[in-house]
Amino acid sequence: MKIKTKEDRRTRIKYRIRKRVRGTEARPRLTVYRSLAHIYVQVVDDMTGRTIASASSVEPALKGTLGTQANGGNVAGAQVVGKTIAGRLRDKGITRVVFDRNGFLYHGRVKAVADAAREAGLEF
Repeated sequence: MKIKTKEDRRTRIKYRIRKRVRGTEARPRLTVYRSLAHIYVQVVDDMTGRTIASASSVEPALKGTLGTQANGGNVAGAQVVGKTIAGRLRDKGITRVVFDRNGFLYHGRVKAVADAAREAGLEF
């Protein structure tokens, strides 16, 4: 695969990560996707191919809690999404996950989601 765009580069990194990172029932995979304006997080059991929980800055329930300074395109909004997904997983009895940065650099909003989820009680 020849790299022509930034998206091609991210896709190549994503496949390299996914060769090694697998989610199981005991430790599902927490995957992050960020667009320019929003951030999306979902927890997947790769053995069955099912999504266990998800959260995003697009959800009406989260938009109300974001406030004026936080939105899906900044670090404050990413922290809210990270805390939300951790809370939803704790309600389902899951405390350990495998983090999948999905080809994005572990920096900025991706790091903010991971740190907020760790502070809220997830282990990875």
